[in-house]
Amino acid sequence: MKKEILLYGLIGGLLIALLEFSKYRFIIIEHRWEIYGGIIAAAFTALGIYFGLKLTKKKEVVVVKEVRINSGEPFILNRKKLEDLGITEREHEILELIAQGLSNKEIGETLFIGENTVKTHSSRLFDKLNAKRRMEAVKIGRDLGLLSKL
Repeated sequence: MKKEILLYGLIGGLLIALLEFSKYRFIIIEHRWEIYGGIIAAAFTALGIYFGLKLTKKKEVVVVKEVRINSGEPFILNRKKLEDLGITEREHEILELIAQGLSNKEIGETLFIGENTVKTHSSRLFDKLNAKRRMEAVKIGRDLGLLSKL
């Protein structure tokens, strides 16, 4: 009984192997030109996309514009507005340094404080001025008389 089961299993395995080989032969050997054509088409598509992105990439242009307004009047700090908004002296110093174009690291080095401390003061300043970005805070500060226009 065990010999028959083993024999039938062996014959079944050989038949499955023969069917898989014929399937392989049919797919690979009979359709080799289609497979080669598909591989070449995929390669040309990848090259086309790569060179298309490389050749059509736009160069970045940075335009820096500085506008200075000289009204002839001396600047007078609006201390009442500073108090109304609750802006501390340190936050005001940081706002002035932001207006000069310094980075957080440079502001920290100038004021001898850590960069994270600068970020904390800046965040609180932005909240008090209802600003989302540094330049927006500078514009609001100038409009409110907290920064000189020069």
